[in-house]
Amino acid sequence: MRTLLASAVLATVALVVAACDQPPAPPAPEPQKISAAPAPSNATPPALAAGTIGEAVNGAALVKGDTIETSKGPLVVMPLNHASFLMSFGGKVIAVDPTMDAMKHGLLPKADYVFVTHTHPDHFDKDALDAIGTKDTTYVGPQAVSALRPMTRTMANGEKQTFESFSVEAVPMYNLKRGPDAGLLFHDKGRGDGYVFTFGDKRIYVSGDTECTPEMRALPNIDVAFMCMNLPYTMTPDEAATCAKAFKPKVVYPYHYRGQDPKTFAAALAGTGIDVRLRDWYAAP
Repeated sequence: MRTLLASAVLATVALVVAACDQPPAPPAPEPQKISAAPAPSNATPPALAAGTIGEAVNGAALVKGDTIETSKGPLVVMPLNHASFLMSFGGKVIAVDPTMDAMKHGLLPKADYVFVTHTHPDHFDKDALDAIGTKDTTYVGPQAVSALRPMTRTMANGEKQTFESFSVEAVPMYNLKRGPDAGLLFHDKGRGDGYVFTFGDKRIYVSGDTECTPEMRALPNIDVAFMCMNLPYTMTPDEAATCAKAFKPKVVYPYHYRGQDPKTFAAALAGTGIDVRLRDWYAAP
């Protein structure tokens, strides 16, 4: 595995303001810090520790973020901005929807895998794909992305693939009613992928841009969900909370929420036993 960045450099990585696929939006909500919501007294809390440091390689932290214990070792998730984040598992770095805005204020480890959900510029950034990858990086995305930049692998909705120590299922992400004009949708079914990653015994759902679709509501056994919530392109925090109540992830991170208040989402899930983790995806550098 490639040599990673020195810890003194990686410690300066900052969360930054993302590019958004909409016109200039109102200021993002003030950073919110909350403790992990307690599980019901008759339930076993998920094995997730907030705010810990990822596995170390050559004395440097691979990824700093939240650690999720799996049956095959730790998974670390590191929010970057808006829809961009990193994961590390089994000594590999996985980037989801990386953009140059997510990287311009600090150096990040090179990715072994890059997953792109769809073609909108706050998710698909050709320069970022080149910057975060190497000649050995595996790039994965739907056919619509592959038509704009060659991917190592393409995945269609409903398709499952295996990648070394983890597997992935592509699930639909699309609008039900919202679009730029009558009869048009911001995201058409089949053009983009949400993803369900399986790391050992844990299933991690990444929504991409979507409303509360029947496919999302029916997702089984999700341990951690990254759920979008911004208007006019996806759904409101209340709509996202209603959807979360339907498929019941153990832990959920609201992300892709520019212009919305994720505290509304958290309040709507109070008392459900779902652990809502608010992280600041729009911190100034």
